Amino acid sequence: MGKPTGFMEYTREQPLRRDPKERIKDWFEIYQPYNYKNVQTQGARCMDCGVPFCHTGCPLTNIIPDWNDLVYRDRWQDAIRMLHATNNFPEFTGRICPAPCEAACVLGINEPPVSIKLIERNIIDHAWEQGWIKPEPPQERTGKKVAVVGSGPAGMAAAQQLNRAGHRVTVFEKADRVGGLLRYGIPNFKMEKHLIDRRIQQMEAEGVVFVVNAHVGANISVESMREEYDAIVLSGGAENPRNLNVPGRELKGIHFAMEFLPQANKRCEGDVIDGPEAIFATDKNVVIIGGGDTGADCLGTSHRHLAKSVYQFELLPKPPDQRAGSTPWPLWPLQLRTESAHEEGGIREWSIATTKFEGDADGNVKKLHAVRVGPAPKFEPIPGSEFTLDADLVLLAMGFLGPVKNGMIDQLGVSLDNRGNVVADEDYMTSLPGVFAAGDMRRGQSLVVWAIAEGRKAARGVDKYLMGASKLP
Repeated sequence: MGKPTGFMEYTREQPLRRDPKERIKDWFEIYQPYNYKNVQTQGARCMDCGVPFCHTGCPLTNIIPDWNDLVYRDRWQDAIRMLHATNNFPEFTGRICPAPCEAACVLGINEPPVSIKLIERNIIDHAWEQGWIKPEPPQERTGKKVAVVGSGPAGMAAAQQLNRAGHRVTVFEKADRVGGLLRYGIPNFKMEKHLIDRRIQQMEAEGVVFVVNAHVGANISVESMREEYDAIVLSGGAENPRNLNVPGRELKGIHFAMEFLPQANKRCEGDVIDGPEAIFATDKNVVIIGGGDTGADCLGTSHRHLAKSVYQFELLPKPPDQRAGSTPWPLWPLQLRTESAHEEGGIREWSIATTKFEGDADGNVKKLHAVRVGPAPKFEPIPGSEFTLDADLVLLAMGFLGPVKNGMIDQLGVSLDNRGNVVADEDYMTSLPGVFAAGDMRRGQSLVVWAIAEGRKAARGVDKYLMGASKLP
């Protein structure tokens, strides 16, 4: 806990966001620096609640009350050790995790919850600034070799854990840079990519090998990988996007979100993307179909492209402003969430179903036809509510349907569940001995905090498989 009376004396604080009019002119993170002394005050709000439900809310079971207390007592170096005990990359979760721990905070029953995410981010940022985070190579090597396919948060966590257990780990990434969805899905204004780069440098110094432009199942043979490595971890994510099968879908200017977002990230890295494949929202009427995080990322990116107008449509009804009664504490609440991109402009609407697209003589999308609908599960159209909207660019951000099957998964022949995800047992091993799965490839589209948790658990399963037992947490 923090200060025994802290939760009665201090109010919840969050870092201020930069002015929306200014921040849409750049790709830097949106938050202003937060004073470390104020972070200690926020740590003081942590209660002696007996049963810390924040543990159950966090997929990593972070030891939250302990590092809250350590921050309050100005013991920052101890705090980062406690934080790293359960989380390999708190600088990622401290920025892009929606903080289910805060939704489960006991103080949150009748007061604003403890600012757990703020404290977590400041612990790790302070630790990097002080030079406390250094490579931790293993003292001994086991002689075992492990291949990790995919360098997103699940793959990175699995690789770091397995390497520290003494195995020789090689991470294969099909893109030209390491980081998976963190690199080419999350916009820079939510998480700058130097955060990934310094972790990669740490892991390389520990002995992890990263191979880019390595598409397993395409230019890397699955058979040769199984022959060369003692174990394989599949952590390639859930990259199969949900499509919108309505008339006019074939028109030019209609793209999946993950065709649009990576281009913006690549340009931030200095790449030049032009020609027919370049997707810009500049001076266009943009419609984003999908009201979740990916849709919000498309919204913020469109603002920075200086779009003429942006609409974001969601099929489901508008959530309530406060926690819905169907999701009582300590469950993750159903309620309206306003992301930074929504502060920057655009129009959000709910209960909207797209019926067709209309184009010009050159095959470019020009109009969207839609109708307002009733609640789930039927989503029945409301008579007389049909409307049309000018649309020069349509971005489909309706979620994902599991991993891409064509290629590595089909070639391996691993068992899949009824949602198309890779099936794995309690040790995260698939139907093929020595082949493991973690992250979105195993559980479906999810959060970065779940990906890190899955990577750590899969690493323990691999270590147990290779050595007969494991000391990994």
